Amino acid sequence: MNRHTVRFTEAAEADLLRLYDYLIERTPGGDTQVAARALESIQRGIDVLRLLPYTCRKATPDNPYLRELVIPFGAAGYVALFEIEPDHLVTVLAVRHQRESDYH
Repeated sequence: MNRHTVRFTEAAEADLLRLYDYLIERTPGGDTQVAARALESIQRGIDVLRLLPYTCRKATPDNPYLRELVIPFGAAGYVALFEIEPDHLVTVLAVRHQRESDYH
């Protein structure tokens, strides 16, 4: 089985920082534990892309390489938008909370 290399765009990295900061702001006393657990969940989800990126749902019906990974966390979770590229490369384009609607 071929392993894929996973990389993040600058926008996706900014999404991770934004999500982390948001959780810290929403937690009493600015506790970082919930935010750290969220990032750990996202990382575990992203690890799936190294082996099985084609198992994730298509983001659009006309592009089989643009896909979404649903990452459970708490009552909702996160969605990572990614593209499968040649030479076993996966590029994460965006990461959003499932209740956000503007990541396409």
